[in-house]
Amino acid sequence: MTTKVSTYAGSGMLEGLDDSNIVTTRNLTKKFGDRIAVNQVSLAIPKGIAFGYLGPNGAGKTTLIRMLLGLTQPTSGEMVLRGYRLPSHRSAALSKVGAIIEEPRFHPHLTGRENLEVFASVRDKEAFGRISGALERVGLGERATERVRGYSLGMRQRLGIARCLLSDPELLILDEPMNGLDPGGILEFRHLIRSFVDEGRTVVISSHLLDEIEKTCDAVAIVDSGQVVKQGNLSELTGISTGTALFEVNSSDLAQSVIAETRLTLGATKISDTELRVQLAKGIPTSQITKALVDAGIAVESILNETTNLEDEFLAITNKSGVQL
Repeated sequence: MTTKVSTYAGSGMLEGLDDSNIVTTRNLTKKFGDRIAVNQVSLAIPKGIAFGYLGPNGAGKTTLIRMLLGLTQPTSGEMVLRGYRLPSHRSAALSKVGAIIEEPRFHPHLTGRENLEVFASVRDKEAFGRISGALERVGLGERATERVRGYSLGMRQRLGIARCLLSDPELLILDEPMNGLDPGGILEFRHLIRSFVDEGRTVVISSHLLDEIEKTCDAVAIVDSGQVVKQGNLSELTGISTGTALFEVNSSDLAQSVIAETRLTLGATKISDTELRVQLAKGIPTSQITKALVDAGIAVESILNETTNLEDEFLAITNKSGVQL
């Protein structure tokens, strides 16, 4: 009998595994000859969130997904999916998983509904009853009787999501699902993903689209050259003070001179005639700098403390290794 990984001592579980994670990997590695595509990746993906697996093209994102789905075997390391060890309990683990790898493939001579019926025939008997609801959910209810050869890329992507929904998945794994979508399609997709999370499902999105990952996901792992360099909640990775502030003043030249004389900062860079970026010294608040400027007769219109965003984090990591985006 297939059993889930227990949280009790002596179960052979991965150390640190808990029931709140739907995906756990430990030192997962995949080599193709001498090339290391995935290198010692350890992930902990909580249930009920949208999780972004973010990296440039060629970073090993698709290879990791293929290992989670049992489509290629790891060279070393461990995986647990929905509480089941992989690859030994693959069928049980994947019974409530929907996935799209790269562009979804369908029989072009069949209609959208017929394609889903083919897929449902190899699933449980309840899958047929979910077809109409799935098509409506992704906005294809009125186009379901058209042959897929006439579908746009965005429609095929939506049909791929509908196919995933036939198994009533706890986990959806989507590889570059926004590729080829127009801005309207991306917005619809973002709302769809958030609606899945609201239902308690987990969605893992592999992508190189920084802006959409930041708008869609709750947590993220940044991968570079097959390695996870940083992972955590978006709030942990972004919104951190960069130690700089933008000052809007009536004269940036005068302000720059005054700031240099006060020695309260690590420097100030002129951006325009009325703006300058100030590198803050540790322990010196912007209010102290403002007072020095006002005392010198300089009007301070506004102050903006700069913080990091996902793009800052991503570029800081990938630029260190010379990755070209």
